[in-house]
Amino acid sequence: MTTTTEADAGVRPPAVVAAAFAVLAYVAFLAVCGYAVAFVAGTAVPRTVDGGGPHAGTATATVTDVLLLALFAVQHSVMARPAFKRRWTRLVPHHVERSCYVLAASAALALTFWQWRAIPAVVWHVHVAAGRVVLWALFGLGWVLVVGMTFAIDHFDLVGLRQVSRHVRGRRQTAPAFQLPLPYRLVRHPMMTGFFLAFLATPVMTAGHLLFALLSCGYIILAVRLEERDLTEALPEYRDYAAGTPRFIPRPSRRRADGAVTRSPRPR
Repeated sequence: MTTTTEADAGVRPPAVVAAAFAVLAYVAFLAVCGYAVAFVAGTAVPRTVDGGGPHAGTATATVTDVLLLALFAVQHSVMARPAFKRRWTRLVPHHVERSCYVLAASAALALTFWQWRAIPAVVWHVHVAAGRVVLWALFGLGWVLVVGMTFAIDHFDLVGLRQVSRHVRGRRQTAPAFQLPLPYRLVRHPMMTGFFLAFLATPVMTAGHLLFALLSCGYIILAVRLEERDLTEALPEYRDYAAGTPRFIPRPSRRRADGAVTRSPRPR
């Protein structure tokens, strides 16, 4: 017998429709994420952070790019808030709420890539081969961290597939549990550390790329504070965890006399 919550009561799409929608959202997510890597790298796709899109003057390009990233930031943060989710799940079933979020975020990013205006002025250009190799290695490491951290927590829950799978199999949705995979014992947001590397590590930094990187990193810093507020309310253990673990950059450890390893008391 399938159990449901009150929010799932009423008219619901058949399980096969929910599953198809979740798969569609996931495919869109994969396509946009793959495009994002090439977009930031400035290669292999028709429109990149450095060119290929509509031409515009510096002022027009700056305003357009800021508005595009602001649209993504609003969508990404507003739809993630518990208050929005409570209202949203009065219209859509709980088990497809995450897939809706993933599809909306993918659409917002796709719009950004499509309408991005390049600002080609060069901020720095590393010509030394060794320096270029190091920067591309950091760029690759950043994306490895981003992708890897989705699996370190729960990739299929993050993209909405697990919720729909549980619904199809007639299982109750479970509340999030407090877990600490290894990378999360070093920093609270290793995925975001990966984004910092991916956005900032490049041998050729144009003004448009720098604008993209600074706005994206600034949004991340703001967004994680909102996320941590929600996590503190939802998971009682999170407050103590946050007090002893830095946000983005690991701190040196020191060993106490009793053999336990503690973090150095450097401010976060």
